Amino acid sequence: MTESPPPSASSEPVEPGGTSGLSVLDPPGFHGPAPAAAGQPSSGRPEGTDRRPEDGSGAAPAPGAPDGAAPPSTGVQDRLAGRLSDFASLHEHTERLARARGLGATLDAVLASGTALLGADRALLVTVLPGGGPSQPLGLGLDRASLGALETVPSDQSLLARLLREHDRPAEVRSHDLAEDPAIGARLRELAGQLGLGGCYGLPLATEEDGPLAAALWFYDGPADPTDRRRELARRYSEVAAPLLAKQLDAEKVRRTTEALRRGLLPDRLPQPGGLRLAARLVPAGLDRSCGSDWYDAIPLPDGTVGLTVGSVSGDGPGAGPGSAPGAAAAMGRVRAALRAYAVLEGEDPVSVLGDLELLLKTTEPTRSATAVYAWVEPEERRVTLAGAGHCPPVLVTRYGAEFVETSLSAPLGMLSCWEAPGVEFTAERGDTLILYTEGLARRFGQTLHSGQADLRRAAADAPRDVRTDPERLCAHLLAAAAERDADRRERADRRAAVQDSADRDGGAAPRRSTAPAPATDDLMLLAARFE
Repeated sequence: MTESPPPSASSEPVEPGGTSGLSVLDPPGFHGPAPAAAGQPSSGRPEGTDRRPEDGSGAAPAPGAPDGAAPPSTGVQDRLAGRLSDFASLHEHTERLARARGLGATLDAVLASGTALLGADRALLVTVLPGGGPSQPLGLGLDRASLGALETVPSDQSLLARLLREHDRPAEVRSHDLAEDPAIGARLRELAGQLGLGGCYGLPLATEEDGPLAAALWFYDGPADPTDRRRELARRYSEVAAPLLAKQLDAEKVRRTTEALRRGLLPDRLPQPGGLRLAARLVPAGLDRSCGSDWYDAIPLPDGTVGLTVGSVSGDGPGAGPGSAPGAAAAMGRVRAALRAYAVLEGEDPVSVLGDLELLLKTTEPTRSATAVYAWVEPEERRVTLAGAGHCPPVLVTRYGAEFVETSLSAPLGMLSCWEAPGVEFTAERGDTLILYTEGLARRFGQTLHSGQADLRRAAADAPRDVRTDPERLCAHLLAAAAERDADRRERADRRAAVQDSADRDGGAAPRRSTAPAPATDDLMLLAARFE
């Protein structure tokens, strides 16, 4: 087992596949002609002077070579061609890395590009968790069982642990044959034999500011060592990848923190009153894209009834966009807390609950608006009274199919000087399921909001019977159907754009911009209540 010490701060860079001091941009013998003297042509000779060499060979010097200089040797040309190929390959892989979006895509790119640059067969990577220590391993060419087995290697034998040291961190680790290397711990040698791992090469991904960020190991299926040229390419690639990975890890940390805060503003569990089974799903959009924040709630009331609500808060003044999402999330928490209080005071009257909420929104959140639906449910009688404010109509799933519960048309809260809309009352049958959802889910189903609502209703009606009788499974089914419809729509849009671009190029026109749908900017939210 070989560990290379950390590189010295004074060491000079080495060109891939070559020796120190020989630059691909300035190879010997290719410096070009000397500047012309006054009154002389640029070749450096008086006009009419024969440019053939004086050795009588009759061969003209290579273009760009100094007068009298021999053409570069075949060896130099081969080395130059090899370096140009190396830099082209490195450029291709770093471009692919720069285009990666999100932490997962970045880590996948590091594993795949490192494998290609080193000519390896398999790879393993871990990142440093915020509290210290390695994350769950990510593999290339290694199945889940193999990854689990490699996690059992004690930390004192782990090559990844060595590469993640804060101090005395090696610049690289390598072994010609893990199963036969006496410097490798017994457990790792045993696993290498079982998994068919031969040679190994590993690099840390670290920056001076952040320290170790991740460590990667690349494996060969038999005893092998990467050449010096391949090792240098992998090191150069890792130097580029480390700062990009640092940014992705910071973004992922922010995303996880904000998602946890948003989920903390919503109920961690739903009540299960007699005669009613509840289930909910939330898939929040990232705050970097989201223009609002959705809520759901189920409120047990003192008289044994239940208040069900879903809604969405958006806006932060003129031109509000994704930058307003954190503020909208905080406002959502305040609005939901106020709605709970109004439900306890006058929950049997949904119109009054939403009217009070609208007055609060205009008074305390004048730059925001909200859509909402509130339903007062008497589980034993299966009677439902509800009202909506600019919100998608609920869907009632019955043994005969699914239908909309048509609420009257009304404006979102905070949009008019005075909000008002009548309530709707109906009685459900035993086994029916009421679905409340937000706009984001409907838009995933269809090209427009109206068509998306219709497709959502059909998806609920077409669900298998055993799915329709279980609110948890019904929620999962609708989310999966929404994701499938959204993916199909994007694929069709991409195909249409590709065909149009091809036609434009054949006609000599510039390719048009893609017509693929933009990334989702709305949360996916639904709440299902089944009457037992």
